[in-house]
Amino acid sequence: MSTIALVGALDTKGTEYGFVRACLEQRGHDVLLIDVGVLGRPLVTADVTREEVAAAAGVDLQDLVAARDRGEAVAVMSRGAANLVPRLYAERRFAGILALGGSAGTLVACSVMRALPLGVPKLMVSTVAGSDTSAYVGVSDIVMMPSIVDVSGINRISREVFSRAAGAMCGMLETVVPAGEDRPLIAASMFGNTTACVEAAKTILEQSGFEVLVFHATGTGGRTMESLIAAGRIAGVLDITTTEWADQLVGGVLAAGPERLEAAARHGVPAVVAPGCLDMVNFWAPATVPEKFRDRRFYPHNPNVTLMRTTPDECQQLGTILAEKLNLSTGPVTVLLPGQGWSMIDAPGGPFWWPEANQALHDALTSHLRPDVTVVELDVNVNDPQFARCAAETLLTLMRKGTEP
Repeated sequence: MSTIALVGALDTKGTEYGFVRACLEQRGHDVLLIDVGVLGRPLVTADVTREEVAAAAGVDLQDLVAARDRGEAVAVMSRGAANLVPRLYAERRFAGILALGGSAGTLVACSVMRALPLGVPKLMVSTVAGSDTSAYVGVSDIVMMPSIVDVSGINRISREVFSRAAGAMCGMLETVVPAGEDRPLIAASMFGNTTACVEAAKTILEQSGFEVLVFHATGTGGRTMESLIAAGRIAGVLDITTTEWADQLVGGVLAAGPERLEAAARHGVPAVVAPGCLDMVNFWAPATVPEKFRDRRFYPHNPNVTLMRTTPDECQQLGTILAEKLNLSTGPVTVLLPGQGWSMIDAPGGPFWWPEANQALHDALTSHLRPDVTVVELDVNVNDPQFARCAAETLLTLMRKGTEP
């Protein structure tokens, strides 16, 4: 059986971790108990001590104890555990990780879990699991499980929750993942308004022997795609839908952060980039749109998603940003510019058709782009089959070029 890491503050949660350890050991698993507590005495004996965790952050535990600053203690132990635990995993000290906690315990444990590779079973039993946990989970594969009651002793509710959490962790470790055809991976970005293009290009790429991972450009999707590219798991990038930069610039709800478009560039991964859906900024229901935008052009994508058209000034800024990101490229990259619109609704006669805005992006991009970055202009909409075919074939050419000596 496998070893499971338990990460927690053993001064305040010792009873709970002792219970979970017993549940895991009853199933035949070994346990690696990692103490991230600071202020009180441990209630159970740890396999990895709090002194070791603090030292991994470059801090002497006694200094931390003497300071009596809970916020600083949480920050230090989060950093130390995030440095130490991945090394323990690399040494094959454990195969999966489980933690229990409130907001502070969840912060520490999730910092550790996010530092571990994709695919390592990660389960967080938390008092905040029923709320927005995006800040805790990030782009990792952490499974969040509501604790229902506070993580404070063993009672008729927590006994059931903790037991099932232990069972869930055992199940994840005991599950055999079926073997598949492991073909080289291509990452593609897609939105509803670029689906036709990406699906058509995906078919061509799959017929050429690649597996295509499609990421919905919802902020989290873009960040996840960037993280997999940076981790070296992606052979090529079909970044058709760069819309997250419109939200990042203007203040929409689906921004992917200021490093979007950097992973492929910095790691030399062949990429095809297009301004897909940069005609729109995303908000939720109409009532959520900030008052300052009340005079803008809108389109109701559905009752819960409201799209706002980007202006010529915003498009000029977006063109400059795209050029700055692509100028970081250390590998082969090509920009494809569709002259008849960047989405289904940005097409002649469509509600977001605004040629002057699109031209502003075109001019800013081409004037700021490195001379050696190829730009291909096609007088079609982004969803036209010709554009999709060009995108797929261009990426295949770049990937072949990237493998040449």
